[in-house]
Amino acid sequence: MTTVRTRFAPSPTGHLHVGSVHTALYSWLIAKKYKGQFILRIEDTDLERSESTHVQTILQSMEWLGMDYDEGPYFQTQRLARYKEVIDQLLKDGLAYRCYCSKERLEHLRECQLANKEKPRYDGCCRNQHEFKDCPFVIRFRNPEEGVVAFDDLVHGHIEFQNSELDDLIIARADGSPTYNFCVVVDDLDMGITHVIRGDDHVNNTPRQINILRALGGKEPLYGHVPTILGPDGKKLSKRHGAVSIQQFRDDGFLPHALLNYLVRLGWSHGDQEIFSLDEMIEYFDFDHLNNSPATFDIEKLLWLNQHYLKEAKSEDLVQELDAQMAKAGVSILDGPDLVDLIQVQKERCKTLVDLAEKSRYFYEDFTEYDEKAKAKNLKKEVIPVLQSVLTKLELVSHWKAEPLHACILQTAEDLDLKLGKVAQPVRVAITGGSVSPPLDVTLELIGRHRSLHRIKEAIQICEAGLLH
Repeated sequence: MTTVRTRFAPSPTGHLHVGSVHTALYSWLIAKKYKGQFILRIEDTDLERSESTHVQTILQSMEWLGMDYDEGPYFQTQRLARYKEVIDQLLKDGLAYRCYCSKERLEHLRECQLANKEKPRYDGCCRNQHEFKDCPFVIRFRNPEEGVVAFDDLVHGHIEFQNSELDDLIIARADGSPTYNFCVVVDDLDMGITHVIRGDDHVNNTPRQINILRALGGKEPLYGHVPTILGPDGKKLSKRHGAVSIQQFRDDGFLPHALLNYLVRLGWSHGDQEIFSLDEMIEYFDFDHLNNSPATFDIEKLLWLNQHYLKEAKSEDLVQELDAQMAKAGVSILDGPDLVDLIQVQKERCKTLVDLAEKSRYFYEDFTEYDEKAKAKNLKKEVIPVLQSVLTKLELVSHWKAEPLHACILQTAEDLDLKLGKVAQPVRVAITGGSVSPPLDVTLELIGRHRSLHRIKEAIQICEAGLLH
């Protein structure tokens, strides 16, 4: 059996788009499923738009996602001599030719074709031109004029194109640089790619690439064109819909496994299962259950998945990412609880790491404003005896841990003949500034003795002064 070899070939002209990773994930899963190789190739022949910083972003994003590659990264700019060699051979074999048509002629040709409601295409003016001219030229592939290009797409099924519908593609520009459709074919041929999984915006490129591949004597890979991801408005997913780059999802506090789990289900299903481990993705993924209609990106569904993975993750595995989020939020963690302990009590209450960082400020820094509703309801003159009683008991605690702190709250409720909530909630608002937190005893422990006592005293002063809005 032929070894499965798939590839991911992004262009470093911008940040890595979630749509690109969607197709890359399917390529990665197929390679893993059949114990093949997954190759990373950087298509950087667009010298004006390609940037080294984008290359680094691609590599960092792949590492963050855990999508390891077996070969690469290969760079097309390092293979220019190979492309020239193949172009020279095609010229020698009569499978390509020099085209001297000016830009003005081609523009006029296009205008006339559109005016006549014809499909714009090159008219073959230089196809049989054998005279060498001393003027700029491009090199075109001599596409077959008759016959059919057919392939069985892994997603869309049987697809056919008439060769008469295809024009002679430019494979080298006037400056000698090779074009995308040509480089892709040479790369796939040289790298032994068996499966080409990409977006369905490439369907029209496929017959052209197949014809070039046939001219080079290569074996055609299996093609699978994955539908485009749409935004909620039914249009192609873009920046106007929110985050679309992998780096942005990371910055927004999403976990890599949650994003991969969401993307694998975006157009593919395995029964009613929603949550997949990486091993399950590899085992179950196939093209038989891949929808050939576009899927809509649902940020709420992704948030639901991310919250699930936050809950299930080992706290120590989230430390590095949360540390970065806290730093980005301007929160110093030098004076406060260990991040592992913080994550353990906070992760079930949050949808993202950004959410977790923002909701954890009061553990590390004093606040100057209370939640107005919580303050109005809980910091009233009537709760002064409650807060004073709790404060007196807490000041006597020598071992600042959850169990003795909980005992203080219980004892206050018993002494004042109050329900536990009538004691706990004013204390919670006093030490956190809001009405929601982890269990009060654990919250007191993590905030620490000095901060907790100081904040309760401040709350008493507010109640005494009647500073309510």
